[in-house]
Amino acid sequence: MPIIFEPLTRRRRQLSTDLKNGVQGADANAQYDASAKRLLGNKNILAHILVKSVDEFKGMKPKEVAELIEGTPYISNVLLEPGLTNVAEVKHGERLVGLNTESCDINEGLIRFDIVFYVRMKAELSQIIVNIEAQKDEPKGYDILNRAIFYVSRLISSQKERDFENSHYDDIKRVYSIWVCMNMKENSMKHIHLVEEDLVGSYNWKGKLDLFNIIMIGLSKDLPENNEIYELHRLLGALLSEELTANEKLTIIGSEYDITIEGKFREDVSDMCNLSRGIEEKGIEMGIEKGILVSIKKLMTNLKFSLEQALDTLEISEEERPKYRKMLEHNDK
Repeated sequence: MPIIFEPLTRRRRQLSTDLKNGVQGADANAQYDASAKRLLGNKNILAHILVKSVDEFKGMKPKEVAELIEGTPYISNVLLEPGLTNVAEVKHGERLVGLNTESCDINEGLIRFDIVFYVRMKAELSQIIVNIEAQKDEPKGYDILNRAIFYVSRLISSQKERDFENSHYDDIKRVYSIWVCMNMKENSMKHIHLVEEDLVGSYNWKGKLDLFNIIMIGLSKDLPENNEIYELHRLLGALLSEELTANEKLTIIGSEYDITIEGKFREDVSDMCNLSRGIEEKGIEMGIEKGILVSIKKLMTNLKFSLEQALDTLEISEEERPKYRKMLEHNDK
């Protein structure tokens, strides 16, 4: 009877190992993403993004713009799901509506905006709402612009009751959804917004065409030279690079962009570099193991070697052999 259950036990052990590796990999990626969002959510970094992407801030010094960012940006706190972006509460008999920032544990598994914050306009009482989203790669399962349109639409529609009431649509705040997409073929930047076109007649319909704004920022793998055109791309490229060391990143950010390197910022840069290195090393290790496994199978199939002969030929150490035996058993099932 034990013979019947032994393969299942081995399979469970292998599945347990695979699950553990998967969880560790996912955890490392999640930690990397969290560090990247915290760095992008730094007010000095956000100010540099705004200076290059929002007309009203162009020509201003980033430090001036940083002072216009209200409060602390919400990082992975605000829910994207319809009906969950806002939360209402009653204080002193008055109903107040604000952004829903309940803990991740309560609403685990739901999609959240990466970064959301309000910015005051210079010399005005009005505000704009800004959303920053970071993408490590351009997604293959859908067109990223469609997702950006959905996000900016949610940020507009969710203002009802929070930023305007009833039918006071003239109080809708302008929204910018800014997407930072890494590992692209070239450095690029595009502003996608509403335009009007007369089809019949030329009646002037009243309203604000500037409420809806999407900024797509593409970062190539290679860090651009330090010049005015690619100033923002160099900053973000250095900040999010998987190639530069923490010291190289901090030198570029501190010396070229006059950004004060504080303790927490330095810590997040260091953490992200360490996590990136760990993820890369894990990927290389898994790739080498798969390559060796393929070689073992070829020797056994093409040259009719036994498993031990294949391991001898490839000079696999005694310590490593049990691992490849288990991998081979798992693949044969």
